[in-house]
Amino acid sequence: MRSLTFNIAYWFLSIGYGLTAAFAALAPGRDATAWVIRRYVKRMVQAMRVFAGIRIEVRGKERLPAGAFIIASKHQSWGDGFATYDQFDDLAFVTGDHLEKFPLLGTVLKKLGAIVVNNCGGREARDSLKQSGATAHAEGRKILIYPEGNLAKVGEKFRYRSGVWHMYRDFDMPVVPLASNLGLFWPQEDFAKHPGTATLEFLDVIPTGLGKEEFLARLESVVEARTAELIAEARGGSVVPNVLVPTPDEVRKAAARAQ
Repeated sequence: MRSLTFNIAYWFLSIGYGLTAAFAALAPGRDATAWVIRRYVKRMVQAMRVFAGIRIEVRGKERLPAGAFIIASKHQSWGDGFATYDQFDDLAFVTGDHLEKFPLLGTVLKKLGAIVVNNCGGREARDSLKQSGATAHAEGRKILIYPEGNLAKVGEKFRYRSGVWHMYRDFDMPVVPLASNLGLFWPQEDFAKHPGTATLEFLDVIPTGLGKEEFLARLESVVEARTAELIAEARGGSVVPNVLVPTPDEVRKAAARAQ
C-alpha cells in the first residue's frame, strides 16, 4: 500500500510539474523552468518521506569546495537525482538520451541546460559532454554525473566510464565523489519502496591535475568502498565489496556476437 501510494504521487507530481515546466520553457531564459523543477524536486523528496517512508540523511556537505565543481555519484536508484538535486540551488546534470523519448521532456531538459548524452557512450557522447558541459562550466554551475552510466543493483557496480575524466581535465574542475545507499530503499526503477533512512555522503574532493588512470581508479575506489560501508551500516551487517558486472549494453553486444 505504501509503494502504491507513493507511485500514484510520483506520477501525479511528474505529470503536473512536467506540463508546468513545459509551459515555463516558453519563457525567455531558464529561470522560470528551473524554478518549477526545483519545486518539483522538493515535492518529490517530500513524497518519498511522507508516502514511502524514505528519509534522506546528507553527510559531508562541509567538504564541498567553493565555486563550480563536478559531483560524481553512485547510481543505484531513480531517486538519486531527486535527492542530490535537492541539495543545490542550481545544478547541471548529465543524463541519458532515453529521457528524450518522453513528450515535452526534451524541451524542458534543453531549457534547463541538462547535458544529454548517448547512453551507449563513445565519441558522440564525449562530444556532447564537452559541448554542453562547456556551457555549464562557463556559467559557473555545478555538474552532476553518474560515471557508471547505468542504474546498478545494490551490491553491484559497472565499469566507470571516462566521460567524467574528460570533463575534469577539459574544464579543470575538482570532483566531489558521492556515495549513496538509496538503492536499499528505492531499488533502481522498481515499483516497491522500503521505508528507512537513506544516506548520501559527499566524500573528500579529488583535486585537479591527475592523469586518467589515476583519477578513475581513485574515484571508483572511494565511491564504491564508501557505498559498501553505507549499505552495511543500514543493514547492520559486515561490509561486502560491490561486484563488477557487465553493463546492459555490454550484455546485448555479447549476446549479438554469440548468435
